[in-house]
Amino acid sequence: MTDARLGQAELDELWDHGDAAESERRFRAAEEAETRGDAVRAELATQRARALGLQGRYDEAEVVLEGIPRFGPLVATRVDLERGRIRLSSGDPADAVPLFLAALEWAREADSPYLAVDAMHMLALSDPGKEDHWTRLALVELHHIDDHRTQRWQIALHNNLGWHHFDAGHAATALEEFAAALVAARDYGTSDQRFMGEWTVARCLRELGRDVEALAIQRRLAAERPDDPDVAAEIAALTEATRTIEE
Repeated sequence: MTDARLGQAELDELWDHGDAAESERRFRAAEEAETRGDAVRAELATQRARALGLQGRYDEAEVVLEGIPRFGPLVATRVDLERGRIRLSSGDPADAVPLFLAALEWAREADSPYLAVDAMHMLALSDPGKEDHWTRLALVELHHIDDHRTQRWQIALHNNLGWHHFDAGHAATALEEFAAALVAARDYGTSDQRFMGEWTVARCLRELGRDVEALAIQRRLAAERPDDPDVAAEIAALTEATRTIEE
């Protein structure tokens, strides 16, 4: 490859989202093998820092990020994004917000819509009272983008906003967001994201008392993945509720 920046497809190949330690190992190896230059090596280092953060090794992640030279706005975006994620994960969302705001500005300077939406997605998670604001801004940004991988952000944006409304006791509003996330998962996502989207819609239907619809979805998911514990738990909850009503 000759690009002076990393494509998201390349990063997707390196990430093992089920194993942060393995992801850390992969990114370290990629840094060591990198031949395109220091800026790409710096981008890889930001992802290694992210993998460290996912393991709860926040101090180590900070050391990695502090040692990364900022080779222009793209690297600066990634550094501030990962610094913000560390603050949020370690329980300090107030300190995370200005870092995500800085990342958003850097992403615009770098002409990276993908990372701009990432920054807004993180602001929706960390800026209390502005969940809808940041989500809607991110969705507006996506409206002008053709890239299939970038459009996948719709899934996380709608899903996160759905859980925000669900936890606030607004299940009907949450269902609208979960349904939108499911549409996006079917259009742009992975099979796992589609599966989880259906499960989430069914969970919200149960919250709304629409048990027959919820159970039909969960049974279909159980046929697809018989050993899934979340599906089994929902079926148990729904069938117990049915027995209680009949009694």
